[in-house]
Amino acid sequence: MSRERRLGLALVMNTVIIVVQVIFGLRARSLGLLADAGHNFTDAGALGLSLWAVRLSRRAPNAKQSYGYHRSGILSAQTNAVLILVATAWIIVEGVRRLVDASGSGGSVDGGTVIVVAAVALVVNGIGMWALSGHAHDLNMHSAFLHLAGDVAASIGVLLSGVVMAITNGTYWLDPTVSICIALLIGWRAITLLSETTDILMESTPKSVDITDLIAAIESRPEVEEIHDLHVWSLSKNMRAMSAHVVLDGQPTLEEAQVVGGELKGFLAHRFGIVHTTLELECVPCLAPDNSCLPLESVSADHHDHDHDHDHDH
Repeated sequence: MSRERRLGLALVMNTVIIVVQVIFGLRARSLGLLADAGHNFTDAGALGLSLWAVRLSRRAPNAKQSYGYHRSGILSAQTNAVLILVATAWIIVEGVRRLVDASGSGGSVDGGTVIVVAAVALVVNGIGMWALSGHAHDLNMHSAFLHLAGDVAASIGVLLSGVVMAITNGTYWLDPTVSICIALLIGWRAITLLSETTDILMESTPKSVDITDLIAAIESRPEVEEIHDLHVWSLSKNMRAMSAHVVLDGQPTLEEAQVVGGELKGFLAHRFGIVHTTLELECVPCLAPDNSCLPLESVSADHHDHDHDHDHDH
């Protein structure tokens, strides 16, 4: 089943659950069900964004978007993370309000209804979660998977609280308490996702790539004398890119340099998973009036010396 169909199936099931949870949540006076419905509503929007991103990412590169639309999935994942945090904040505020209430949850809760609806939601969300599994390499799909994983956890918590309330015919404070705990768990996952997508949008060096190791690996090759002006970033979670100036040993001809460049690109793809590499091959280090062409350690040392001189002037 394609990613698009998987997301479409999850979206339809999620919408059905929202309607059921709102209707029976109001009847049962359960914050747990209403909170889960609110989170599911957020998930429906998130799944819709993910579906849109999958369709958009299939578009070919053009004059305006020369890299294509790989970042659309990242933007969708980041929006999803923000939506999760908004839903989390609402659940926590409402849960605290009900805990402060003398009756524990604003009144008695129908534990039997909570059990049935939570069980149905658990099954449906579990199916949706299964449909989206196996795409951890895709942040867009992974964010949608996290939404449904949070729903499954929420349904389990609501189900257990419903069982306790039904058996004890009380302990209504358990309903908002479980909701707050679930919200905190989901919020933590959202913060992690937000951090990861922000790193990609800021074109940070991928966490799995050690710049020191990368430089050492390239300069250890006999054809290479030095590498500088190095940049490594990600277009998406599974698409890394790199650009660099590489000083070749000796005085190779253009044909020889081209062969070395091709070998370096293959080496980088195999060793570091960098699939898009742009190399400027040089016989001698380039001269630049600024720090743009200096090795990373040289730039750092230059800034340090400048700061030291600035302090000395003062």
